[in-house]
Amino acid sequence: MAISKELLSILACPKCKGDIYLKEDEGSIVCDSCRLVYPIRDDIPVMLIDEAEEFQEEKG
Repeated sequence: MAISKELLSILACPKCKGDIYLKEDEGSIVCDSCRLVYPIRDDIPVMLIDEAEEFQEEKG
């Protein structure tokens, strides 16, 4: 079961309280403002700052 659009609409980044979106592979949730990627485990978003990873902008 994928993350529902309804759930995504109420979720916010726990660090900046900004908008998040589902990454294309649907395996993580991204906050562009904080440059953090939050994992999704067993169809449950892990919205903990300590569990997030920073991402780098792809060059090319």
